[in-house]
Amino acid sequence: MTNVDKAFRSGSKALVGYLPAGFPTAQTAIDAAIAMTGAGVDVFEIGLPYSDPLMDGPVIAEAVHRALTGGTRIKDVLDMVEAVASTGTPTLVMTYWNPVDHYGVANFARDLAKAGGAGLITPDLTPEEAGPWLAASDDYDLDRVFLVAPSTTDQRIGYITGHCRGFVYAASLMGITGTRAAVSSDAGGLVARVKEHTALPAAVGLGVSTGEQAREVAAFADGVIVGSAFVRCLLDAPDPAQGIEAVRALTAELSSGTHTQ
Repeated sequence: MTNVDKAFRSGSKALVGYLPAGFPTAQTAIDAAIAMTGAGVDVFEIGLPYSDPLMDGPVIAEAVHRALTGGTRIKDVLDMVEAVASTGTPTLVMTYWNPVDHYGVANFARDLAKAGGAGLITPDLTPEEAGPWLAASDDYDLDRVFLVAPSTTDQRIGYITGHCRGFVYAASLMGITGTRAAVSSDAGGLVARVKEHTALPAAVGLGVSTGEQAREVAAFADGVIVGSAFVRCLLDAPDPAQGIEAVRALTAELSSGTHTQ
């Protein structure tokens, strides 16, 4: 059982929080992430900024753009991994595949493990195309989190979850990331279908932004994934200190909803 898996099986549902590295600055991103882990985030996702974020909604896309124009590089991502992982919180990198492939898959796995990272979430990588990553993740004992969606067939869910380690990312909506007024009605059914194929935890992402939504998702899923709502806190803040306080407060609200299950 990996550290990520343990976080989901600790007796309550898990809150998974996301921020991109380098936004609004490298240090503020680290400080905000550490504030979130202290306020109730159980597993952390660090976004690796990428110039063509196909699945990212406008909030995350804007933050990633600012991170890139500010000079954020893979070293900054790994530095953030090291800082967040040092809190004892399992820390994954959420990344499109091209930057990892360009860096060198084995090299990235080595450096991620050295920084204390737990593994990768790869939204645009399918298991069929993941041979080098499957091998490298085995070599360095890293988790590999693939995505399933409401449109994924039952046969394919079985195939994808068979290659996951840590947890399964259940994208409850088709389309780009972003907060929603209500949780998708497809989410519960998707989690149930995942559970037919694997004993791994299933965490639901895309759209959660309030404690009540977190409570709703935690009633049927093993974990609640929140990204855009945290990024919005930093985007809207007049200064870094207030942004950090905003993500801390939102974490407390989301944690209360998640951990009541």
